[in-house]
Amino acid sequence: MNVKSKKPPRPVFVCRECGHQSGKWLGRCPDCGEWESLVEEILHVQTPGGTTVSQPQPLYLAPEGDEDRISTRMEELDRVLGGGIVPGSVVLIGGEPGIGKSTLLLHLLASIAEDGRKVLYVSGEESARQIKMRARRLGAIHPDEFLATESVVEHIIAMTCAMRPSLLAVDSIQTLTCTDVASSPGSVTQVRESAYRLLGMAKKENIPVVLVGHVTKDGAIAGPKVLEHMVDTVLYFEGDRSHAFRILRTVKNRFGSTNEIGVFEMKEEGLVQVSNPSEILLAERPINEPGSVVLPSVEGTRPILVEVQALVSPTNLGTARRTAIGADQQRLSLLCAVLEKKAGLDMYGHDIFLNIAGGMRIDEPALDLGVICALASSLLEKPIPSTTVVCGEVGLAGEVRAIGHVDVRIREAQRLGFNRFVLPRSNKERITWKPAIELIGVSSLQELMDVVFG
Repeated sequence: MNVKSKKPPRPVFVCRECGHQSGKWLGRCPDCGEWESLVEEILHVQTPGGTTVSQPQPLYLAPEGDEDRISTRMEELDRVLGGGIVPGSVVLIGGEPGIGKSTLLLHLLASIAEDGRKVLYVSGEESARQIKMRARRLGAIHPDEFLATESVVEHIIAMTCAMRPSLLAVDSIQTLTCTDVASSPGSVTQVRESAYRLLGMAKKENIPVVLVGHVTKDGAIAGPKVLEHMVDTVLYFEGDRSHAFRILRTVKNRFGSTNEIGVFEMKEEGLVQVSNPSEILLAERPINEPGSVVLPSVEGTRPILVEVQALVSPTNLGTARRTAIGADQQRLSLLCAVLEKKAGLDMYGHDIFLNIAGGMRIDEPALDLGVICALASSLLEKPIPSTTVVCGEVGLAGEVRAIGHVDVRIREAQRLGFNRFVLPRSNKERITWKPAIELIGVSSLQELMDVVFG
């Protein structure tokens, strides 16, 4: 009797960045263009079996789901999630080592457990003793919290289906392995296959899953980029470890906005929500000091007042330095050129340093006017009144362009006691209500200099 031998697994080369597969090693990935990113993996060829074909149904008959969101009882986290955790969804949280991902996870599990819901925390990195030590320090121990130290995906799925918790948290996706995948934990194949199986379990059993992901030296989540495409929500935990503040930023969200942020402060008792970050970020602001101005920024739907600091100093080198912390350095160079050309200020022979105080990072165009005012103030040694806020976009011709969310910026500046708001003239003309703050519209850099520096 002839027995047909099984096909041996064949080696393939998989790109760490995008998951592209090649039959031979290549120095550069033909898909994403990264150099030396292809690593050897063993590909198991599965024999196709019987499959069940699902039947389509009218869209209006599909089950509703938004009203079933699970509140985390953490206002900052609910904001970035779009109102809570959607049952059956998969959330991926990434961040630098030591930034507080595991701490946030323990706070999240304890908050949900306080509602009488069972939660399961699976760790492939730490022992149960280590996790309990941290949970005790954070005050995040609850009878409905369950803990398992496991790294085999099949065991985690079986455990979850038997227990049926309200939330499964896995720390981290890079430590998981599938028994029928012959590669080491953290490899492209293992990460992709582990995430795919947990995603299938979440959708089938309607159990939400939170995954923690490591990041590379460039700040991107380690593993194939397809990992971020597979999950429903991607959150990045950001912050400088020298600062107490941590920013939870939404990068992808199928169930809400992708522009929201949550602000936390790292203390001895763990992460503490910051419900009013503007007051804290401006608490140590110098008064009537050249090079400092307040900017009403908007992250998603949330207004945050931040301090923009600039230091302009004559250079002793042949080439002047341009350094930006918390802002785009290329944008800083562009605005320096606009000031030199359109306002007649000598920026070329000066070293320029820009900083967004408090460890914040601002990417919106409304930052332009704040940068311009801070640079001019430092160069001219003329302070901007401490009760003035500015915001607006600046074009290459020196014009001041309109920005969005002006109403919420004005209300936040009013609430914190500012009495003068410099903004684009086109924005001022469209305001239909009477704010209790003086609004000054400008349309060019010349008007801005006259208004701010008299």
